[in-house]
Amino acid sequence: MLAEIGLIATALSLIAALYAIGASIYGERRDLEGWVISGRNAALFTAALLLIATTALTIALMNQQYQIRYIWSVSSPNMTDLYRFTALWGSQAGSLLFWTFLMAAFAAGAILTNWRSNRQLMPYATAVMMSVTVFFIALVLFLENPFERYWIVGSEVVTSALIPAGAMAPDTSRLAETANGLNPLLHHFGMAIHPPTLYIGFVGFVIPFAFAVASLAVGDFTTSWIKASRRWTLVAWLFLSLGLLLGGRWAYDVLGWGGYWGWDPVENAALLPWLVGTALIHSSIIQEKRGMLKTWNLFLVVLTFSAVIFGTFATRSGLVDSVHSFARSGVGLPMFLFWFSLTLLSVGLILWRRGRGELRDEHRIRNYLSRESLFVLNNFVFLALFAAVFWGSFGAPIVSEMFMDTQITLGEEYFLRVTPPLFVALFLLMGIAPLSAWSATSARRLGRAVLVPLLMTAVFLLVFVLLGMSSIGALVGYGIVSLSGMVVLYETYRAAAARRRSAGENWLAAFANITRRNPRRYGGYLVHLGITVMGIGMLGSTIFQFETQRTMSVGETIQVQDYQLRYDALLEGQVALDGRLMDIAEVTVLRDGQELAHLRPRRDFFPETAGLNTMTISGSHSNMERDFYVLLVGWEDIAAQSATFKIFINPLVNWIWLGGLILVLGTFVSVWPRGGARVRQSTRVERAAVAPA
Repeated sequence: MLAEIGLIATALSLIAALYAIGASIYGERRDLEGWVISGRNAALFTAALLLIATTALTIALMNQQYQIRYIWSVSSPNMTDLYRFTALWGSQAGSLLFWTFLMAAFAAGAILTNWRSNRQLMPYATAVMMSVTVFFIALVLFLENPFERYWIVGSEVVTSALIPAGAMAPDTSRLAETANGLNPLLHHFGMAIHPPTLYIGFVGFVIPFAFAVASLAVGDFTTSWIKASRRWTLVAWLFLSLGLLLGGRWAYDVLGWGGYWGWDPVENAALLPWLVGTALIHSSIIQEKRGMLKTWNLFLVVLTFSAVIFGTFATRSGLVDSVHSFARSGVGLPMFLFWFSLTLLSVGLILWRRGRGELRDEHRIRNYLSRESLFVLNNFVFLALFAAVFWGSFGAPIVSEMFMDTQITLGEEYFLRVTPPLFVALFLLMGIAPLSAWSATSARRLGRAVLVPLLMTAVFLLVFVLLGMSSIGALVGYGIVSLSGMVVLYETYRAAAARRRSAGENWLAAFANITRRNPRRYGGYLVHLGITVMGIGMLGSTIFQFETQRTMSVGETIQVQDYQLRYDALLEGQVALDGRLMDIAEVTVLRDGQELAHLRPRRDFFPETAGLNTMTISGSHSNMERDFYVLLVGWEDIAAQSATFKIFINPLVNWIWLGGLILVLGTFVSVWPRGGARVRQSTRVERAAVAPA
């Protein structure tokens, strides 16, 4: 019954979405308000129907209805409820349905929140959002249907979403015995969070894309599309950032190589829209403030959503091989054609309006040290990073296979050689740009503005020197990264101090009020501070990572830098609640003779799961200074309980996760509504204090 409900709801959602497109455009072109409203209601109904379909599949998963092929392929009777629920996005068909529902839900939210304030754009924006949704619904219905079931027809077992003539339902108990179960790599709490956050980040970018196309369609070349979609863009960017961070944490915990980012093509497929989306967020500020970069911003929003669709195509078509990707399937060619058509039509629309002279900027850049000039330079660096990552992940392999009949894969060495100079430029611009003024800034004024943050940076580096750091390269790296953080702290201090003088408030109240009055600015500052903290963690864990591999006997203690590691025991054949077998090593970490932690690195085996059936789970002792990270590699002599361990010491790696939390907080602050009129009022002293020196 659940399969029928899900299938019918999905089919009806396709009809509703198609109707929403037709009614919205017809009503707008004919100036028939009733048709436009009907199209809006159909779009909302599409989201409701897809919610029903997704809920039906989820309930079927939780109730172990193995006659549904998708449920048989991603779950098994010994799975816990948590992993049974996460199996919704554990493979191609279910994740596509979930993705489509999220996109329809985002569309519904944008329609409801913008219907009155941006009425002129809404019919075409609705049509664009529903057009993208229609494509994904069609993939679910006709190519990757999660509601297909097993049927017995004569002596054969067939799969079909509909009931074949003369078919009988198979014995579900037999199906349960042979169920595949979830990929072992997805048996991790992070997989309950990482894919949904990435999906929300991906699909959220349909909102700015739809409003940008709508503005081109109706000829509205003001900042209306930016204002209508700004919060949605930030929400999408936030979840994409969070998804990247959680993916790094999952890799660090589960993949067993001591790192968090391996420049895997599928990791990079998620990074590409983040890079362009970040450029878009910065660039749109210039259009709002100065009426500039109208064409540029439209190209950026198209490129961002194009990168989303391309990344989805690369991940789901089998274009790249990765532990993160889905198996090769029939969605590849339709998704490629959709991506190509969508990008071509959008770019053509921009060029058409540009050719008609309708996208002229209101001002030009007149000073190369002005804030808008530095923001544009920032955009170029982001796009250079985009190009470098795209070429290394997809460009070189595809071109070499097409024209050289071989596939050239550019590994981690390529990325570590090409990207660091660009990241250096980004951090320098992130530190300098907030100190520059709009329209014009002299080098002398900018130099005065950056003097105090430079002194603060010098003091920060002195701490590293006093702690024993002697690497000039590392100190230069820490200095470049930390400068932007010092600018944030200094500018926030200046504004809060001005507020204290003008309003007689304490420091906490002053900080709260300046943030409430201008959440966009101070939320952005917090995001910059979070990226600074992450940058420090990335530098420390990359430059100073220590790795060794040692074979030990039970009771043996070895020295690893200023730590000691004692091997206590090996527990073989332990059985977990979900049926996995575990070989667990018990080790103790000591420092200066004092016990710090008892760790249990282990190897997990999934004998009943098809395909990959082992995982290496680390044991780690963590603090803000470093991670002591241990992997059980194997054992040579069972009788002697001899085992081999790989040990990593990762300095400052936890600063990455701390910086991620600050980034999330900053983005929440940025999207928070401004305070009331009383809070928004600013004295002349305050305004002077926050202006660039």
